[in-house]
Amino acid sequence: MHPRSELTQQLQQRQDEPSVRSKHLIFAVATILYWTTLYIYVPILSPYLHERGLSLGWIGFILGSYGITQIIIRFPLGIYSDAMTRRKPFLIIGMLAGLVSCLFFLLPGTWGGPLAGRLMAGVCAAAWVPFTVLYASYYPSNQTHQAMGTLSFLTVFGQLTGMSLSGWLAYSGGWDTAFLSGVGVAAVGTLVALFVYEPQAQSSKPAKSAAATIDKTIVTKVLRSRSLWLVSTLSVLAHGILFITMFGFTPLQAVELGASEAQLTGIVVAFMVPHALVSLWSGRYLAPRFGTRATLVIGFLLAACFTAVIPFTQSLAVLALTQVLNGFAQAMYFPLLLSLAIRSFQTSERATAMGLYQSVYSLGMFLGPYIAGGLNAIGGLQAGFLFGSALGVAAALIVLLNKRLED
Repeated sequence: MHPRSELTQQLQQRQDEPSVRSKHLIFAVATILYWTTLYIYVPILSPYLHERGLSLGWIGFILGSYGITQIIIRFPLGIYSDAMTRRKPFLIIGMLAGLVSCLFFLLPGTWGGPLAGRLMAGVCAAAWVPFTVLYASYYPSNQTHQAMGTLSFLTVFGQLTGMSLSGWLAYSGGWDTAFLSGVGVAAVGTLVALFVYEPQAQSSKPAKSAAATIDKTIVTKVLRSRSLWLVSTLSVLAHGILFITMFGFTPLQAVELGASEAQLTGIVVAFMVPHALVSLWSGRYLAPRFGTRATLVIGFLLAACFTAVIPFTQSLAVLALTQVLNGFAQAMYFPLLLSLAIRSFQTSERATAMGLYQSVYSLGMFLGPYIAGGLNAIGGLQAGFLFGSALGVAAALIVLLNKRLED
């Protein structure tokens, strides 16, 4: 190609690209709507299932089923996304899956609709693989911690928005109002996702050739990465804690202490606000100052402590305090684990690596609340929360014994 023609093409491409501010803003809005859809009913889910007559064991299984589809889908989705060199189509599909999941919860019956809805929510959540990789492409490769810190903040902000609305919606219009609102949010999110910017370099291969261009060497490299398996194991334990506590049985503990639907919102905010703020700070300030390894250890140990005291709280005020501290603690390690999962991989390998990482940690989403639910059926809520605390201690010990996590 003639140099002048090449220069003209480059200039045209730059003009066609949105500004840095606009592409970040559109992606931020899409991310917030995506997580709002997924979490707009989470605080009321265990009380809602309890009211429908399900046992604690069944509640634990339905809560954990969210992770089953993610275990199955996320790794192959990451491989296929790398082969296509496309991320954006999966964002749109994920939004639509979130819409369908909320519709399933509206079906009559005892357990069929909620189980189908939670499984479909897992399909929606599987889209988080290309979400993370696409957003990382907006940053230089040496700013992965910052990128994942910002993305974690947006994630928690979306979760906070959905969970804060949940109790108010249920109080104002009944349980189904939260699920109907999720349908509306997902519809808007799908429209916004259509305008998300994807760098041209990631779109160079046609979708129809994806199956033929899967690079087995990338898959092999990812599967043999010891550091990735280590980080993924830690994330299994981290997600086990999260889905036992705020995304699992903490709302049920609040209801047993007499919380109304509106007061559930206060418990959610108590957890999610510090969780959002510290997610933003963890990779930018805490890890650079104290070290990645030390930050992880402290976060896991604090989460273990504050999870253990949840079932012994005697008032909503004290429960809210445990949530403030637990939100702070758990946010110390989530952004770091997310960035450690892909930091050592090339751009063309990151969706595969992220797919494996997220598939593995989905085990924590399923097994955490499932095992805790079984323990709760035997020994009450205390047994499940103490199990969650033990996961935090185990994670801290693993970090202490592995120097791979040093900066």
